[in-house]
Amino acid sequence: MHLNNKTILVTGADGFIGSHLVEHLVRQGYTVRAFVLYNSFNSWGWLDESPKEIRDSLEIFAGDIRDPNGVREAMKGCDVVMHLAALIAIPYSYHSPDTYVDTNVKGTLNVVQAARDLGVERCVVTSTSEVYGTARFVPITEDHPLQGQSPYSATKIGADQIAMSFYNAFETPVSVIRPFNTYGPRQSARAVIPTVITQIGNGARTIKLGALTPTRDFNFVSDTVRGFEAVTASDACVGEVVNVGSGFEVSIGDTAKAIAEVMGADIEIVCEQERIRPAKSEVERLFAGNEKAKRLCGWEPEFGGLDGFKRGLKLTAEWFADPDNLRRYKADIYNI
Repeated sequence: MHLNNKTILVTGADGFIGSHLVEHLVRQGYTVRAFVLYNSFNSWGWLDESPKEIRDSLEIFAGDIRDPNGVREAMKGCDVVMHLAALIAIPYSYHSPDTYVDTNVKGTLNVVQAARDLGVERCVVTSTSEVYGTARFVPITEDHPLQGQSPYSATKIGADQIAMSFYNAFETPVSVIRPFNTYGPRQSARAVIPTVITQIGNGARTIKLGALTPTRDFNFVSDTVRGFEAVTASDACVGEVVNVGSGFEVSIGDTAKAIAEVMGADIEIVCEQERIRPAKSEVERLFAGNEKAKRLCGWEPEFGGLDGFKRGLKLTAEWFADPDNLRRYKADIYNI
């Protein structure tokens, strides 16, 4: 489908990936309604930092993804919904799993139910590579078994299944996009790359981390954003789950070393017990197979491989190097 002349609702528009996605869609000339989490400060999250011309082009809807009436109101008049709103921090899901069920599972149910009832033309639901758990084979294709190794990943599996059930039962035009570990400017310090960058940026040379041996497939945020656009526009992706990953695998320890190299810092890494997941909950290996995305919607990473990873790290570190950005982060506190 062509996204021109369509009204696109983006849930989670105030967050890291959502704000980048909204800005990209506006720059592409699309009509965008941004669903942000209601709060008494009237904060639009990261969209408050968007250029004025972006903010002036947006329609903002403040609500809560857990509220079915609010979700339905937000989706009225929209042709497309890109659903990103979620709770994503894994450690927080260990002690507050109820909130993850309400937000991730019920929130997704609210979206697909409204999409069905309102006749939305395309509904793209955001998954995560965490649903695969530790890789049983690599590269990880969309046929890999799903393994709930944390309450977070379990709720995302549930959300994915709810979404696909609406396609199978009601022919709701659902696609599930499954990004691997996205990184870039604005990312929360609960993620490893901002954790390392902010510690170095604040002068630390002894860097505190959790497990160093797990591997990840890091996807620069602009690649993830292009993935959303490509999957949404592709008729072939309706009823499908599509990985969006760089196809490059790197350990957490080597990631920290690459960041230090990009930032010109000589570091020592120490492991803190509080940052280590329970043994059976740690996802030891993630390595994306992205052939399906190439085949169905023509998406390929622009930041793939080691060179692409270092380019993405450089752009990310440059953003954090701005004192106005760095001071937003509490680098001396473990952020779950």
